[in-house]
Amino acid sequence: MITGELKNKIDSLWEIFWTGGLTNPLDVIEQMTYLMFVRDLDDADNLHEKESAMLELPYHSIFSKEIKIGERVIDGSQLKWSVFHDFPAQKMYSVVQEWVFPFIKGLHSNKDSAYAKYMDDAIFKIPTPLLLDKIVNAMDDIYEQMAQLHQADTRGDVYEYLLSKLATADVNGQFRTPRHIIKMMVALMDPKPDEVICDPACGTSGFLVESSKYLRDNKKEAVLFDRKNKEHYMNHMFHGYDMDRTMLRIGAMNMMTHGVDNPYIEYKDSLSDQNQDRDKYSLILANPPFKGSLDYDSVSADLLKVCKTKKTELLFLILFLKMLKISGRCACIVPDGVLFGSSKAHRAIRREIVEENRLEAVISMPSGVFKPYAGVSTAILIFTKTGHGGTDKVWFYDMKADGFSLDDKRTPVAENDIPDIINRFKNLSQEEGRERTEQSFFVEKSEIVENEYDLSINKYKKIEYVPVEYPPTEDIMAELNMLEHEITKNLAELEKMLREEE
Repeated sequence: MITGELKNKIDSLWEIFWTGGLTNPLDVIEQMTYLMFVRDLDDADNLHEKESAMLELPYHSIFSKEIKIGERVIDGSQLKWSVFHDFPAQKMYSVVQEWVFPFIKGLHSNKDSAYAKYMDDAIFKIPTPLLLDKIVNAMDDIYEQMAQLHQADTRGDVYEYLLSKLATADVNGQFRTPRHIIKMMVALMDPKPDEVICDPACGTSGFLVESSKYLRDNKKEAVLFDRKNKEHYMNHMFHGYDMDRTMLRIGAMNMMTHGVDNPYIEYKDSLSDQNQDRDKYSLILANPPFKGSLDYDSVSADLLKVCKTKKTELLFLILFLKMLKISGRCACIVPDGVLFGSSKAHRAIRREIVEENRLEAVISMPSGVFKPYAGVSTAILIFTKTGHGGTDKVWFYDMKADGFSLDDKRTPVAENDIPDIINRFKNLSQEEGRERTEQSFFVEKSEIVENEYDLSINKYKKIEYVPVEYPPTEDIMAELNMLEHEITKNLAELEKMLREEE
């Protein structure tokens, strides 16, 4: 967990950028990402060298040879963060601008890769040597603080905190998914080594990164020690689409930093005819933009056939069903309105999921999950594409706490339902027989149909009303009379004291 001290250091770094003339938050994030990437390359290279030495295997560092940029040549070791961060400001600026940045732009050998594609138009925007010197020193402090915490995912938490500064939702309702929610969704879906995973609104690739980490942490041998699975993991497993090139660039670097060499991250409007993916993916994880409205002309006709609507939150649900192959699974975040909306389009998509496919779970989340930048109430839908139905009963869970306060500060708290959600979902056989008054329970499909496919948990949850017993009226009146007597007595004593002082 990121500490208050670490947050302060990051805030100070952010301030350095702003006072130095970079005021666009996306520009700041982008430049920070480049520098974090350079620093991580150095750390990763040192780690791989040590591992190879321990295993007595040969290792060829990417910095070990002479680097050629245009017609000029430089010793590769000069491009390591651990070397150039000690240079005087002017020399450091010259090395980073003229050598390091072109080096990382041309780093990927596959020129058709996502990394090469989106780094091609990357621009080094730090304007002065003094500003770069301040930034490098501040980042050294941050990395030193991270090392002292001795936590496995601190770097990811730092990066997510940086991304949280892009906290304003745009007109289509796009905003960052909290890391712990992403982790929960990935754990619920339990990705397999042969999955083909997609996020059609990937942003900075949070779901893809977390899926890759989950596989590395939980299925390392099957993923990394099997040649076929490793090749699939590096080149074919991860797919992401977005319409913001800056986000795609950050996402590509994010994936590469986390050990995925060649993710398929594309600039694409997922809802348009541009997206020809059909029956392709085994797993979709997504928090698509919602509360947006599109013109019919910009939406694929295939999607409008199922449900004629302009609402992005409904169109993406149709899209997921289109992109999944038979037996493919989906876990996605939707606004609460999708669960109970009474329009023809709302009922149509809910019917499609329940009747033609298999809806497995609805996890209702508290409205504070996306604070401080959005107070919208949301839920997680988990379903499997079958094409012929299969919904028997649906598991509902009422999440009341996610480990953080539900106000704008989002400070850590002890109350956290996430471990319980994961445990119960993975042991659904033990959920049979739970009462509707409990935090989770099953609802039969027939009951959902009777309620016009309403999926809001409040429709089915029963509340136990505990009768409140009050004392007899005469006892209450006696107590009131006694209190009145006491007040009168005290007032009399107070008046006496005031007269004596006069």
